[in-house]
This record gives sequence, C-alpha cells and structure tokens, in this order.
Amino acid sequence: MVSIENILSQLRIPVIASPLFLASGIDLVKAQCQAGVVGSFPTLNARPVSLLDEWFAEIKESNEDFARKNPDMPVGPMAANLIVHRTNDRLEQDIELVVKHEVPVVITSLGAREEVYEAVHSYGGVVFHDVINNRFAHKAIEKGADALVAVASGAGGHAGTLSPFALISEIREWFDGYLALSGAIANGRSILAAQAAGADFGYIGSAFLSTPEANVVEEQRQMVLDTTAEDIVYTNLFTGVHGNYMRGSIEAAGLDPENLPSSDPSKMNFGSGGNTKAKAWRDIWGAGQGIGTIREQLSTLELVMRWEREYKAAAAELDAKVASQHKPVSSVTH
Repeated sequence: MVSIENILSQLRIPVIASPLFLASGIDLVKAQCQAGVVGSFPTLNARPVSLLDEWFAEIKESNEDFARKNPDMPVGPMAANLIVHRTNDRLEQDIELVVKHEVPVVITSLGAREEVYEAVHSYGGVVFHDVINNRFAHKAIEKGADALVAVASGAGGHAGTLSPFALISEIREWFDGYLALSGAIANGRSILAAQAAGADFGYIGSAFLSTPEANVVEEQRQMVLDTTAEDIVYTNLFTGVHGNYMRGSIEAAGLDPENLPSSDPSKMNFGSGGNTKAKAWRDIWGAGQGIGTIREQLSTLELVMRWEREYKAAAAELDAKVASQHKPVSSVTH
C-alpha cells in the first residue's frame, strides 16, 4: 500500500509535477521521476488507449532500472491524471489500466467520483484531487479523496481565482491531511513558501514546458522563456473552463487578448477552441504566472536541482530571519 509519507521520503524536494495536456509525454514523466519529484501526465495524452498500457509499463520499468543503477539518487513515483468530467468517454478504460498497473498516485480533475477513488484504493494507491475552492475540497474528501491540490490564482491552464493564502487557510480550518499548492510556483523559494503557508507539496507545471523533455514545439518552449506574469491571460473561451494562457499564442491565432468573448460552460470541450478555429493546448498555449522567472532552458534534472539549491538556501535564510526576531530584550536598540 502506498502512503504519502513514503512518497515524501522518496523525493529530492517536495514537488509534484502537474500533468500538462499534450506536453507531458513519456520522456518528460520519466525525467521528472528520475530527477526526484512526482512525475505525472494526463492519461488522455496517450492516444489511442492501447498506448496508455505501454506508457505505464515503460515508465515503471525505466524508473526501476534507473533506481538499480543509481541507488543513491532519489526516484519519485509516477502519477496518472484522470479527467473525470462526463465529456471524457475514455474514463472507464483508463481506470482499468490504472488498476492493472497499480499506478501509485492518481490525480483527479473536474469532478469527484466515489467509484474512481474506490478503484484506486482497491490496490492501495492514493488519490489527490484538484480544487479551486473550499466547497469543492469538502466534496472531494467526503467522497473519498486522500489528499488535495489547491489550485490558486496564477496557476497554468485551468485555474481558480483565489489567493493561495485564502484558499489554503480555508481548507486548513478543517482538513489536516496532505495538501499540494498550485499557482505561480516556479522556483525553490516558492516551494518553501507553499509549505510555510500550510501546504505539504509545491505543484509545478508550466516551468517544465521550457525543458527539452517536454512534448512541445520549439516556438512554445521559447515563448515560455520570453513571457512574463503580465503576459498571462485568464479566459474560458477555449475550453469552457477558465484558465491561464500565454498572450503571444492568442495573438498568433489572430485574436485580441483584450477583447475575448466568453464560452458557454455547459458546452465544455477540452481542446476544441470554443468558438474559435484555434485549439487549446495545440495552438493556444496554457501557462501560469510563475514562468516570469524562467529565463533559460535547462533539462528537467537541472531545473529540479536548481530548485533544490534555492529551496535549501531559502530555508536557511528563513531560519536566520526567525532567529533574529528572538533576540534578548537587552540587545534591542530603542
């Protein structure tokens, strides 16, 4: 049986790589796991469904082989992201393969469903469910999710509007289980800040778009390096669900980022492009506000190791600041 405590003990730093539609291919997931974080991908990235069976087997074998050859290196577990919304007509097949391969971590999105949680629990796996508000968090835990991902303002792709401080504070009033935070996290200092705010993991996606292992075109990779936080546009036009996208990709599709219409949420269709000819993720590229700090292309391992250095340096700096606030009264100058 998988435990989240055991997952944490396997990691280089407390990070879950968030699943990126299209971009999280098998190369990126293996690189993330072997860099020492939780590597994840949406099951819908493996098409047709028979390919998903192959991906699960290959990632597991690759991680085990890497661990044997590098016994002193941390290896994170694989995570599969299931879109449980009614529009996903592949859900049952994907769940069957998740159970077959006993995928240790499952991330569910766009709906909390008891039968999905029960299937993962049947072999001892754990489920993180992503939420944008406290109401959805309650529903997920009530239906059997083990842990939560708080998707706050500034996160890439489908994102909420709440401040991470507000969202985490409300959830922590009643939930003492494991919690990951998503929203503009792209460096080691931010990972530590997520923990200081009450989360256990940083949940990072957009920064990995800049790596050579990401399944993206070179123009998209370069746009990540060139984009700042103010270049991120929040709209529901492209899928029916509000999300964050890079302004440059919207403009390249011939649209005005300042005058985008809204889509009908009841006609949600991931990747359809809403009322446009451009397709989300393929033509309109999602990203979070945190990419403003990504300025050079690094491999996945180099990126994670940089975060580790930043995380440890920030922790030492914070310890020093806390210590300085506890000086004896006699040492304080008035």
